[in-house]
Amino acid sequence: MSVIERNGQIAPVLARVRASDSVAIKSWLRSSIAPLCVLMALPLGAVSPVAAQDGAKSGGESSAQSGGAAGNLGPVVVTEPKRKPARRVQAGVERSRIAARRSGRARTREIVPAPGPNATTAPATPLNLNAAADSASRLGLTAREIPATVEVIDSRTIEDRGFKTTTDVAQGATGVTAGDAPGAVASFSMRGFAGTQINTLYNGIRIGPSEMTGRIMDTFNLDRVEILKGPASLLSGEGATGGAVNYVTKTPHTGPITNDAFVSYDSFHGYRAGYGSGGSTLIDGLDYRFDISHSNDKSFIDDTYSKLSNVSGQLNYKISDSFKIWGAVEYKQDTDRYYWGTPLVPANYPGIVPTTGIVSGQWTNYYLNGHTGMLNPVTIDARTLNTTYNVLDNHSGANELWLRSGFQWDITNNIQLKSQVYAYDAQRHWFNNEINSFDDSPGGGQVYRERLSVDHDQKLYGNVTDLTINSNLLGFDNRFVTTVAASSLQFNVVQDDFFNNDFVNLINPDRGLYGTQQTKNFYTHLDDVALAFEDRIKLTGNFALIGGIRIEDISLSRTAFDVDGNLRSAAGYPFSTTFKPVTGRIGYTWEAVPGATFYSQYATAADPTVANIFNIGPTMPLRLTTSRTYETGVKLLSADKRAEVTISAFDIERKNVYVPESGINFDLAGKIASRGLEVAAGVNPFGGLKLWGNVAFVHSRFVDFDYIDGNGNPASYSGMTPPNVPSFVSNAGASYRFETMWPVELGASMRHVGDRFNFQDNLVTMDAYTTYDVYAFVDIPKSFFQGVDRTRLTFRVRNLTDKRYAQWGDPGYTDQVILGAPRSYEVAASFKW
Repeated sequence: MSVIERNGQIAPVLARVRASDSVAIKSWLRSSIAPLCVLMALPLGAVSPVAAQDGAKSGGESSAQSGGAAGNLGPVVVTEPKRKPARRVQAGVERSRIAARRSGRARTREIVPAPGPNATTAPATPLNLNAAADSASRLGLTAREIPATVEVIDSRTIEDRGFKTTTDVAQGATGVTAGDAPGAVASFSMRGFAGTQINTLYNGIRIGPSEMTGRIMDTFNLDRVEILKGPASLLSGEGATGGAVNYVTKTPHTGPITNDAFVSYDSFHGYRAGYGSGGSTLIDGLDYRFDISHSNDKSFIDDTYSKLSNVSGQLNYKISDSFKIWGAVEYKQDTDRYYWGTPLVPANYPGIVPTTGIVSGQWTNYYLNGHTGMLNPVTIDARTLNTTYNVLDNHSGANELWLRSGFQWDITNNIQLKSQVYAYDAQRHWFNNEINSFDDSPGGGQVYRERLSVDHDQKLYGNVTDLTINSNLLGFDNRFVTTVAASSLQFNVVQDDFFNNDFVNLINPDRGLYGTQQTKNFYTHLDDVALAFEDRIKLTGNFALIGGIRIEDISLSRTAFDVDGNLRSAAGYPFSTTFKPVTGRIGYTWEAVPGATFYSQYATAADPTVANIFNIGPTMPLRLTTSRTYETGVKLLSADKRAEVTISAFDIERKNVYVPESGINFDLAGKIASRGLEVAAGVNPFGGLKLWGNVAFVHSRFVDFDYIDGNGNPASYSGMTPPNVPSFVSNAGASYRFETMWPVELGASMRHVGDRFNFQDNLVTMDAYTTYDVYAFVDIPKSFFQGVDRTRLTFRVRNLTDKRYAQWGDPGYTDQVILGAPRSYEVAASFKW
């Protein structure tokens, strides 16, 4: 009987299916029949191994782009019984050079799996640089082996640090700020760039500009979040000047079935709950994963919440040693009543109760006075910290469906072909009052409100195919990947054109109803074809050159109609255009001494015009926005693997930058120049003590940003800092685990964010803030709850000092800011069996 070794566990393949073992079968059915019944309706799937890099955790091309979603199987060794296997290759030698000895010995074939989630062979380190970086390279490299700054936040870190949403995860990363922008779109800022200049990927697939397509997500269904810093068009296509954030869902593992569940409740009366199950089925070679979660994330703002539901599943099926197929499905739904921001007010206006430490600078009204309002000290009225100005009948939400399937075929030990097809369908809607602008005119003192409703119908279909070749090039170990990607996207928008408006009191507003509505339609079609090459050649055992190039062809067409249904031909519709960006990366890694890897890279990115391809109009200059980065740094790991440090310095320039002047208008800036330094460290010095922290310094400025203001006068933002870009961000934390009969862990963390601006004129400063979180949890062993391997009870306090602060400012909503949450308490229970 064959023996299969996966993830360090060895078990007879057929041991679970002996007819005589009825007890085992009944136990298996009890633990898995519910999720399995759901999943059996899905396409079958599995992954295939490929020669990977230096015994590291399999990674590289993300599951969504390459079919690696099923690449969670660990190293596979198939050995004839009672024979001695061939000698394992030493570390540092390419796996593709392994060959079995044929002189009377059994042939052993060792294959390292292709890039994909959950495939772990290397032990975790304090900063998790042994983890695969799926969205950062298609070469199957770990975060340590890539000549760029890459962070991988895995599910264990997400659980331990209490990250409830993807916004929470991003804020824990080095130099990243995040906020749930108006409309509850998760927005990020890193390395001097924000919003649509950061690509958001779902299992490696980009669905469009994040500020239009992104949604707040619960973290339970995620295996990890990957953050790649700096221009990343080589991997994720147009955009990605500041970097890319990739969400990777949980995938199957091979081995005994494991289950996990959790529930939590907080002092805002919000709750979360989830259940997951995965492992090997009774069918040889078939593994599954199923996850379901629901949360009601209630806000501290009156009458606002986000209800999030997520169901995901995947099947991996190993047809043979060299051919695997996989299929995945995911459905997400959110139902929301949104908070669109708290109005900025002049501190010296009669009756205002000013606050301190939230905003500072000079107030002027943009919506009513068009930059010409009198400058006064700015503040937030203390009586509005929990006030919503949205209409009573507001509603928003989305339904999203993902279907993905693919295969991996090991043609030989050194050649692998993998491919996947995907389909994405989304309907989103917003029906809200969005603008909250304080009126200081004589007899004013009220808040001007303006309505907007928008409906999205988006469909995306695509294919990504990778061919990976391991070879010996002129005596050097070499790995080469060719990627062909094609997608077709239809994006239909129905938008209110009436913009109904009114005035309400600043305090206790009469929220009223939405009122009159008239709509017009926009249709956008986008075809994208890309050819990419990536290569790594090891010139010595510790020095490698890594580079790649992406050639892309983007065809865009847009049609628009007036509210009467007639084509807007006078405005230049319909129109079409084509973009042909060429982007890439070249760099090196050099492990000068064991544990010290130096690296440098030059990378480029490009995207059409306003950086939001769904907003391009026929009168806008249809040109490419281009960017480049120089980056250098070092990644350090101590000999005992208890301490890990990364240091990186970068210089980024972005040219032909379009900057939002309002929700639908854009100005053309000459360029944005950003330089900075980032440092991250993690130390596990002894026993149960863990220390971690990161800091980022950024100097980002507009260069040659001259424009004509609303009154026809020349003006300039040159030298100003882009919105939502702090010059300093830091995180730090510590925890200690007491290994008692019931292990207890105590922990605390700190986050500091420097001053930021909510608009490019830099008149209003969102003040620097520092928050503290503390937590305690106890792990109750199986001996207490029979049938449950581990029960964890957690108590957490967020924003311990009850700091009031501005979390985010959207340049399209210049007269209001998003406030951060005050102190809250949370209790949670999780179970694994």
